[in-house]
Amino acid sequence: MSDNGKVENVIIIGSGPAGWTAAIYAARANLRPLVFAGRPKTTPSTILPGGQLMMTTEVENYPGFPEGVTGPLMMARFEQQAVRFATRIVTDSGFEPDVANPDDGHMYAYHDCKRVDLSQKPFVVVGEDDKEYRAHSLIIATGATANWIGLENEKRLARSGGGVSACAVCDGALPVFRDKVLAVVGGGDSAVEEATYLTKFASKVLMIHRRDELRASKIMAQRAMDNPKIDILWNKIVIDVLGDQMITGIKLKDTKTGEESNREVGGLFAAIGHTPATDFLEGQLELDEKKYIKLTDPYRSVTSVEGVFAAGDVVDSVYRQAITAAAMGCKAAIDAERWLAEQGIE
Repeated sequence: MSDNGKVENVIIIGSGPAGWTAAIYAARANLRPLVFAGRPKTTPSTILPGGQLMMTTEVENYPGFPEGVTGPLMMARFEQQAVRFATRIVTDSGFEPDVANPDDGHMYAYHDCKRVDLSQKPFVVVGEDDKEYRAHSLIIATGATANWIGLENEKRLARSGGGVSACAVCDGALPVFRDKVLAVVGGGDSAVEEATYLTKFASKVLMIHRRDELRASKIMAQRAMDNPKIDILWNKIVIDVLGDQMITGIKLKDTKTGEESNREVGGLFAAIGHTPATDFLEGQLELDEKKYIKLTDPYRSVTSVEGVFAAGDVVDSVYRQAITAAAMGCKAAIDAERWLAEQGIE
């Protein structure tokens, strides 16, 4: 058990904008939150403590940073602010506030949450070393990972800020993409939305879809086809991303003929969906059809299990922005604090 069998007031699982904001609010409410920030791992995509912002080189749309800020630096500052108010983080060496160096990013000595048991109270959270922690309440802020094509140079350029992204709203307005030919991979509503947004900045947007018909709703598909700045490349898949420091083009393959071709582009946006990080819950919370945590009240953070709250991209399949995740983290901490007070838990 944690701390000689102590029951925590609140355990926060996740370390993106939602998780750290929840920690800041919970800590300032004297709840002494304990955070499972997670370790870096590579699945189909790279996952780092701090969430998808750790793959973002420039953040220009978060209030308070008029000159912009890198994603890793923003998350380091979020973490430092949480630790300032006595947030504790589960690390290799215990509960020390393992504060990130804003110049170097996170120290990556954090622990993952392996699984939880929500069938008993206090709730049980099992760490990666099989150590059990108990808590009166939980805040789940594990986020969602972007689905990438899976090409090595795609992932490398995404990590280095080389013109590959999974969020047009986050990155599309950056100077590096302005007046360039940009490519969007995908054929659903999200891909059409991303392509349409990019037309505000790009000279041309290429939508690359593996079939001869978009999966998007009819009205969205028609919107893409009617936009003079969008060209749809049917029956095409991206088989390579070209470029060293910055993307210079993409190699395409025709899904019907097998013919290969190259196209020069100044940016590539993957719009093939996101996968919420909910596998560790093992079906203990109600999820929607896309495996996002379902809230019982759309204006709050309450889940199907009393005392368990959720925030950020693990809940939100629509906006997926740092500022909306942070706002949800604030709500989750306040909801948890009020719920604990109602239970008479000091």
